[in-house]
Amino acid sequence: MVRVGDDGPLVGRTGTLAAVQSDLRNVGPGGTAAVFVTGESGVGKSRLLRETADALRGTGFAVLSGTCLDIGDASPLHPVLQALRQFQSGQAGHSGPAVAAADPGALLERVSQDLRDAAGDRRLLLVLDDLQWADRSTRQLLLYLLAGLGDVKLSVLAAVRAEALHGAHPLRRVLAELRRLRSVRVVELAPLDREQTVELVTAIAGEQAEPEDADRVYKRSGGNPFVAEELARDLRDGRVELSDTLREIFLARVDELSPTAHAVVHALAAGVEPVDHAVLAGVVRVPEPDLLEAVRAAVALRWVASDRDGYRLRHRLVSEILEAEVLPAEHSALHRRYAEALEALEAAGAGTDHARLAHHWQKAGEPARALPSVVAAARGAEQLYGFTEAHRYWTLALDLTTEDAPERTELLAHAAESAHQCGEHLRALSRLEELAGRPDAPGQCDLHLRRARYLAAAGRSATAEVEYERALSAPDCTPRQRASAAAYLAELLLHLGRYADAGARAREALDLAEAGGSTSDLVRASAALGFSSAFREDTDAGLSVVRHAVEIAERSGRPDDLGVAYLHLAELLTGPLNNIEEGVLVARRGAERLAKLGVGRSYQTRLLAIAGNGLFRVGQWTEAEAVIETGMGHRPSGADAVELLLARCRLLVGFGDLDAAQNDLDAVATVLAGGGARHVLPMLTLRSGLAMWQGRHADARAAAQRGLTETRSDDLVLLGVLAWHGLRAEAEAHVAGAPTDPAAIRRLSMVVERIKAGFADAGPKVRSILDGYLNLCAAELNRIGDRHDPEPWARAAQVWDRMQQPYPLAYARLRQGEAALQRRVKRPAAVTALREAYGIATTMGARPFTAEIVSIARKFRVTLADDADTVQMPAPGPEPDDELGVLTQREREVLAAVAEGLTNREIGERLFISERTVGVHVGHIFDKLQVRTRVQASRVYLTAA
Repeated sequence: MVRVGDDGPLVGRTGTLAAVQSDLRNVGPGGTAAVFVTGESGVGKSRLLRETADALRGTGFAVLSGTCLDIGDASPLHPVLQALRQFQSGQAGHSGPAVAAADPGALLERVSQDLRDAAGDRRLLLVLDDLQWADRSTRQLLLYLLAGLGDVKLSVLAAVRAEALHGAHPLRRVLAELRRLRSVRVVELAPLDREQTVELVTAIAGEQAEPEDADRVYKRSGGNPFVAEELARDLRDGRVELSDTLREIFLARVDELSPTAHAVVHALAAGVEPVDHAVLAGVVRVPEPDLLEAVRAAVALRWVASDRDGYRLRHRLVSEILEAEVLPAEHSALHRRYAEALEALEAAGAGTDHARLAHHWQKAGEPARALPSVVAAARGAEQLYGFTEAHRYWTLALDLTTEDAPERTELLAHAAESAHQCGEHLRALSRLEELAGRPDAPGQCDLHLRRARYLAAAGRSATAEVEYERALSAPDCTPRQRASAAAYLAELLLHLGRYADAGARAREALDLAEAGGSTSDLVRASAALGFSSAFREDTDAGLSVVRHAVEIAERSGRPDDLGVAYLHLAELLTGPLNNIEEGVLVARRGAERLAKLGVGRSYQTRLLAIAGNGLFRVGQWTEAEAVIETGMGHRPSGADAVELLLARCRLLVGFGDLDAAQNDLDAVATVLAGGGARHVLPMLTLRSGLAMWQGRHADARAAAQRGLTETRSDDLVLLGVLAWHGLRAEAEAHVAGAPTDPAAIRRLSMVVERIKAGFADAGPKVRSILDGYLNLCAAELNRIGDRHDPEPWARAAQVWDRMQQPYPLAYARLRQGEAALQRRVKRPAAVTALREAYGIATTMGARPFTAEIVSIARKFRVTLADDADTVQMPAPGPEPDDELGVLTQREREVLAAVAEGLTNREIGERLFISERTVGVHVGHIFDKLQVRTRVQASRVYLTAA
């Protein structure tokens, strides 16, 4: 399974290669050393031999290479004589290798002499491939030489196919004898692990390899490098069908098996691994001794792996290949025998594996016999909170039934709910519509309640509210359904930012729940009521109610209850209460808890979004990025995806990746159709901020104004953020010389007055946050009116400093310093403010913000401080002689590494800093040197050096 000249990168073998070379140099008492490399076909033995030979040839070794042939003893010493011929063919006047003599001892001595002549004064490395086919004379020669009898300074490197060393193979005895020598090593070359296989596939296929593609190659290849390389090339070249090379190699090897071993491999290819021995015995119906012998042969030949759980094929690719070689009737018969074997074990009291039984009856072409097991498997998955697996089984059950089947209505209901639970909200809505059209559909209240839940999860909050109201007014609405509808509606109203309405509905739900509601209704209503109360009335009392909801959810243990409770607690702490550190811990703890309960795609992703937002607020942007990317790995949908996209967009804007931020906002807008204030207002605020950084003043204004008209919310914090961004957009336009919009400023000022009017009714912690935004709004109004007053900015900075939120603090300090410098008063205080802003911005990695601070510092000829180093910001005019004088010592180190051509990852490893930190330093270097590419930066460095 090896091709010379088309090798992929050598992955996962660096350590083994070094160890083999070391072993070959470390000779024993007889002056000899040997390494025998074993492993399955295609695992990379021949490649290891070539790489080792090339490496040692350049260090003074004389290297001879030969390959054994599968011809028995017909040609004695064939690989050794082949190696000598290749060496001596280039030696002028040489008589050629030895000819076999009648006396075995004389033959060994003569070949030893030829090997000594070939080595000369150098040490000899004899490389033998496919040693499993070595003839008797070659085996005897190895024993003779490695025992030191040939008087040759010799190292032997040989490769042996592990699958050939079974039964009474003569090489097994030779290796057993050689292992007793201290200078002999036997190295088992294992397949690559998952990470190494992914690295190999990525190196070959490049951009064509998605993570899931590389993972699929690992599963199909079993980590065999040769097979993985072939599959990676197919992936790179866009080939869907399996290459003929792999197909023919595997089929040829299968044909070498005995008939019973052949049947075992075919049976395992059709099975669901691992296959228990008792099940395999029911499929391959031969006497037990014959079956055991066949399995033993298949294991020895490296087709099958065996452990306590049962049998597995070493390469899942085998099942794909063999399936194409089997007639449809044979395929069905195999699966029927599997199903019958499983049912026989069930009858014997061994228990039922419903998932496997359903699979085999379906593949056997008997859906009626498969359906009961499919339904049982779906219910079993639900009991274990495996909602994705349950959804797959309920969908399969629908596929096994006809439209007029009486059980289809119940199956549709389960399929819709399981789709919702695993995050497939649009699929859930589709199933629900089909369910609603059936003559035996559930009642109207039930349908409205389901539809509302699915719509809310899909991000369609406004439509969901209508459906909840319809459920409450439906004639067939029972008290228990009314309690559920009120509790869900209270939660939705929180999402819409209507806290007063949410509190009223939550109280209604609690009253109904006491009369006959469920624990889930109690959890949901309590969490909504506590959140509303903490925001609007009594912070401590509201927080206590939410914590109590978490306690109830923990006792129930249901994923839905836990998800709701943890979400409300984490969001309350990181948001209105500004207890960000605890809120992030709660979000992460809840995410871990819910991941184990099968709702990683929904509740876990939303909790990770909350954690990411909290980390963003406290300036830990790199950690926030990692948390959010973890959530994105779950491929969320609907409102869950919106939460993560908005969180990532905040980071992208902060880091300065504006194109990617725009893409995320476009994705959010696509998902949101009638979304709530807690999604729409942040989306529009981010649109405004993004447009400001891009200099699109009219777009920034339009986004903020949309936020004032498109939603109805009493969330004063969201309104405060929006009002600040709207006024900031007008101030940026004014500073840039673009026209401002008096009507827009007037509407924003009305929002500010509304916030002031509701200030006294908000909870104490909420008032602190509102105070910060009110000061920012007042300061932006001064900026619009050319009133360069640093005091409002200083007051805002003090608030955000107390709140420990670095980004608004840094922004306020920047504007404070700028206003003071424009007034030409308190220059020391202004310089201190600018330096504080610069330090915070660089620590977070806020590149656009940092560039703005640098620009203002240059304008006013201010010296900025970066850590312990001083950065002289040159005034306009001739550049100083030292172009690198603007860089800190750390930035000089990074630039030197850039000039060497190192990547950010390599620079980070050299300087013991993160890759993200390197990127921040590179961004600072570009800004300070006024360059755009690494090549330009390198040219500046090399010229200055």
